[in-house]
Amino acid sequence: SPRHETLVRVGLDRIGLPVFGALQKAAAIELPERHLGLVQAEEDPALTDRLARLADLAEANLDLDALAAAARPTRAISAAEATRLTPPGQRIALARDAAFSFVYPHLLAAWRAAGAEILPFSPLANEAPDDSADVAWLPGGYPELHAGRLANAERFRAGLIRFAATRPVHGECGGFMALGAGLVDADGVRHAMVGLLGLETSYAKRRLHLGYRHARLLTDMPGARAGSALRGHEFHYASILAQPDAPLAQVEDANGAPVDETGARRGTVTGTFFHWVDQDLTPAVSSAASGTRP
Repeated sequence: SPRHETLVRVGLDRIGLPVFGALQKAAAIELPERHLGLVQAEEDPALTDRLARLADLAEANLDLDALAAAARPTRAISAAEATRLTPPGQRIALARDAAFSFVYPHLLAAWRAAGAEILPFSPLANEAPDDSADVAWLPGGYPELHAGRLANAERFRAGLIRFAATRPVHGECGGFMALGAGLVDADGVRHAMVGLLGLETSYAKRRLHLGYRHARLLTDMPGARAGSALRGHEFHYASILAQPDAPLAQVEDANGAPVDETGARRGTVTGTFFHWVDQDLTPAVSSAASGTRP
């Protein structure tokens, strides 16, 4: 708003920071929302037009020449400096469609930089993971919006079960829920999921789970060994109705408080509600016992 712009300009002027311009509120560039935030770019049919309108507004309201002149080069960092993420396999079958659309780009970049090959497949198109892969990874997304289609994707389900008989499978958040026994949608209808884990989740009983996570693995998972410390991020509204499998990790929030969502493991199959962000080299999770924070 104009008032907000005035306040910001005055505040930045007092500390000597230049203002290159401001974008006013404009309906033409508003992004659609849903229960987990903004609709993702790949699902926005008007994205190209929206970006073009945003570019026009930027050109009209920002001093782009001054902004470019103020830019300074940064030092390129190596993949080893950027992350300590280890690929979960040499050939990674990655679920990728509207139901499994959320994966941190730096995760994929780190895997590729380490020499791994990523083989996308679409559960919504009833595709099974590539049989040449040595691990299958189901990232987060919106399985609750596509639960009926996933429940009827028999080729996907049979292929993933066959894959898991000899190779590891891991799911994050939405992928974790899809690996479970069942998912209850917002209307209270239960849909059978893959069944490689016993997890039962519900969106009819919604509760926000949000925050950074620090996990100490109790057993191996793809890309990390038992005892490894991981940093992650959790954001979902699903409630756990049942989780009969062995816990995958000891998990704490950013304040060192224990978190009930410990993930699960059954045979070669693992899953977590948190999205893996990076490996952690800090001491083991021990705040509950010692009063110290990780």
